[in-house]
Amino acid sequence: MKNKVLTLGYAGLIPFVTFAILIWLVSPDLQPFVALALTGYASSIISFLGGIHWGIGFKQDVEHRAFHFIWGVIPALGSWICVIMPAYAALPLLAVILIICYLVDRKTWPLVGLEEWLKLRLTLTVVATLSCLFAAGAA
Repeated sequence: MKNKVLTLGYAGLIPFVTFAILIWLVSPDLQPFVALALTGYASSIISFLGGIHWGIGFKQDVEHRAFHFIWGVIPALGSWICVIMPAYAALPLLAVILIICYLVDRKTWPLVGLEEWLKLRLTLTVVATLSCLFAAGAA
C-alpha cells in the first residue's frame, strides 16, 4: 500500500512540473491557458489537502474534531480565490497556501498517527511550491 501512495504522490507532481516548465516554453498568447491549468490543478490539490482533515475529523477518537472540520475547508476557499486572480498574483499565493497546509499538517498529523507520511508531504510540498513560484516568474 505504501508504494502505491508514494507512486500516486509523486505522479501528482507531474502536472506541477510540466505546467511550470511549459509556461516558459509556449508563446505569450498561450501562457494564460497554461497558467490557468496550473492554478486550477494547484487549487484542486490544495482542496484535497484540506479534505484529509475532514477524514481525520470523522475518526471516532480524534481530539480537536471541530478544528479539523473547520481547517478542512479553509485551504479550498483560499485556493478557489486564486483561480479568479491573475496568475502573477495567484501562483505565489498558492505557493504560500501549500506551505501553510504543510505547516498545519506537520503540527496535527503526528497527533493522529500520520507522522510517517510527513517526509512525503514535505517533498511534495517543496516541488509543488517551487513549481508555482517558477511559473509565476513567467506569468
